[in-house]
Amino acid sequence: MADKIRVVVLYGGRSGEHEVSLKSAASAFRHLDRTRFEVIPVSIDKEGRWQLNDLGALNLAQTTSLPILPDAPEIRLAREPDGRVALMPISAGTMAPLEIDVVFPVIHGPLCEDGTVQGLLELADVAYVGSGVLASAVSMDKDVAKRLAEFAGIPVAPYRVLTRRSFAQDRASSLAKAVEGLSLPVFVKPCNMGSSVGIHKVKTLDALGPALDDAFRYDIKVLVEQGIDAREIEVAVLEGETLFASLASELNPNAHHEFYSYEAKYLDPDGARVDLPARLDTAQMERVRSLATQVFAALECSGFARVDFFLDRQSGEFYFNEINTLPGFTSISMYPKMMEASGVPYGELLTRLVGLALDRHRQRQALERGYAS
Repeated sequence: MADKIRVVVLYGGRSGEHEVSLKSAASAFRHLDRTRFEVIPVSIDKEGRWQLNDLGALNLAQTTSLPILPDAPEIRLAREPDGRVALMPISAGTMAPLEIDVVFPVIHGPLCEDGTVQGLLELADVAYVGSGVLASAVSMDKDVAKRLAEFAGIPVAPYRVLTRRSFAQDRASSLAKAVEGLSLPVFVKPCNMGSSVGIHKVKTLDALGPALDDAFRYDIKVLVEQGIDAREIEVAVLEGETLFASLASELNPNAHHEFYSYEAKYLDPDGARVDLPARLDTAQMERVRSLATQVFAALECSGFARVDFFLDRQSGEFYFNEINTLPGFTSISMYPKMMEASGVPYGELLTRLVGLALDRHRQRQALERGYAS
């Protein structure tokens, strides 16, 4: 049979979602089809070192997080004489160069899914799963993503934006600006974080300052969003000949969690009840699936993304909340669950994503570079 496609599962990363990535990567690593792919685990540790991990002795069935081995050789991306990209050792003699075909970034948060790693992979001229530099960057920035979505005619709930500099220079004025035209409760969110890190529901003005202080620990730009009596609806989008939107799901945090917080997502096994499919009527389901593909297209995403909405209980209106271009792939993550409920099993999903990445790379390689060869 033909040689297997060498797929690098890239995991870890220098973000607050490092541990989440280890869990996502374990699932992806376990479910990639070994009859088609040779799977190569490459980690990025919290200091930014890239390492090739030999996980041959790992019991995949019992592994919930991919480890980063302390003695794993540090590597870099380099081009071989035949034009292929290879993993090269930093230290001479630690390993032979290993040619690769495609990178599957299973990494979340800043310096991972915000266009930075994607830019590096573009410079290396290697195929990779997911959105490119532009879509990754604008999707990660909740403010810019909302502006582009609103420009495309997609409803967005009212919000304000504060910068760390202005907050430090004039705290009182910034606090007033944060809630200008809004009513309590509001949600305070770092612009460029995921997994609900640094998010606070603010019910009193006294709590606004401490919430902003905490959010600014994670980002230099923070959103203050109007709290609405809403249901949380998610849709998975997959690229193909046409964009495919999954059945929507609904997140219902339990009484101990007022919203779908980091704790509800990852630390509390009973943090939320998930309705899949969401309890929507036919018109609502069609509406939110259509909105999801519109957001995906407006932000020029590639491959896959999870698009999150609020459904106002009073007006029945959907509001775009955020988009995740590298959604979680843990055993309880909603993107693969929604796709499976819509007829795309986990293993097939991974295979299709790798195929999309290779197709996109071939198309880009066929473009004229604008200079003589």
